[in-house]
Amino acid sequence: MAAFDSEQYDIDILDNGRTVRDFIDKKIEQLSLEDCSEPFHVADLDDVYKKHLTWSENLPRVKPFYAVKCNNTPAIIRTLSALGTGFDCASKAEIELALSLGATPDRIIFAHTTKPESHIKFARTRGVQMMTFDNQDELSKIAHCHPSAKLVLRIAVDDSSSLRRLNSKFGACPAAAGKLLRRAGELGLDVVGVSFHVGCMCNDTRNFPLKFEEIAATINVALDEFFPPECGVQIIAEPGRYFVESAFTLAVNVIGKRAMMEEAAEQNSNRVMMYYVNDGVFGSLSFLINDPASGCVLPYLQKAAEGGERRYRSVIWGPTCDSIDKLTDSCLLPELQVGEWLLFDNTGAYTVCLATDFNGFEKAHIFSVVTPETWQVLQDHTSDSAGSVAVFAACDQSQTRKNPPEHCIQ
Repeated sequence: MAAFDSEQYDIDILDNGRTVRDFIDKKIEQLSLEDCSEPFHVADLDDVYKKHLTWSENLPRVKPFYAVKCNNTPAIIRTLSALGTGFDCASKAEIELALSLGATPDRIIFAHTTKPESHIKFARTRGVQMMTFDNQDELSKIAHCHPSAKLVLRIAVDDSSSLRRLNSKFGACPAAAGKLLRRAGELGLDVVGVSFHVGCMCNDTRNFPLKFEEIAATINVALDEFFPPECGVQIIAEPGRYFVESAFTLAVNVIGKRAMMEEAAEQNSNRVMMYYVNDGVFGSLSFLINDPASGCVLPYLQKAAEGGERRYRSVIWGPTCDSIDKLTDSCLLPELQVGEWLLFDNTGAYTVCLATDFNGFEKAHIFSVVTPETWQVLQDHTSDSAGSVAVFAACDQSQTRKNPPEHCIQ
């Protein structure tokens, strides 16, 4: 694998004991001197590396195939590639990205059950063998475009407790599995495994304990019982949010403010403040619309507030002309001034990949940081070889968010 170049991926090495927060503060200071106030993300590669270690220690039999759709930042893909992670790709572009950043074809699963024929052919030409299916028409396409593919049957499971219920769109009902497997045999196709997805942001804690270590312990017991190591079955999972959600922090600038009914309530401590910032739901924070559970992902001050400073209920709007562009109306903040900065934690999942330039507002730039120790590990690490057999593609359960700021209103 080619050398991991910090300049190529806009990575700052945190020498002399600097922290992520030190980097953010310095970057804001630099932007102020340049009369620039554009929003930006900071990706903590140490956080990603720690997730890798936690996974390896707690699920040693389960190889992660990172879901590229969750966050396709090159520095993230390159980091995970260096650590030997596999990749769950849903399109030609995602396959191309993973390959260009160090992944080998045997570490990619084309995990989309309805693929354009041109994308299937592209996977074949690039040596990507593993791919999913859930219907007979897909089998016919694969037989025509990539007959040597190693297929994984996606089955539908109960996802009624999930915020994003995917099984209404993807997955064969278990009763149809036999017919699909027989059809695959008739076409001469090689089915090597089964996959499932319980949906996104599953909130049923009866099935999923709150701590990753507890989840892992439960999984390991089941794997050892039903698929003991000597049976030769390879287990994979397709986490996305787990690896990146807590690794990203978003910095936004206050570009406007007003007090509701300002003339009548100038001295009223109960007045509601309204602030306008330069990133919003059409940019990095679209999940605030689509994910009610993200209500605790609220901003906090870049500069510490003075003790005893009065706080006001605050509404924070994004920069666009659309009234749907509201970040929160459940936040207590001291009175802010135009030009001040707010920070959002846990902005690594389904943010940068969904950002648009609606109204001409540019997407937030991404800076990455890493400690010298982790950087050395990434330099020295060689990609682990992976087998060519897939069995289970499990759910994406992170439970790894940083704690919400204290000013969240419950």
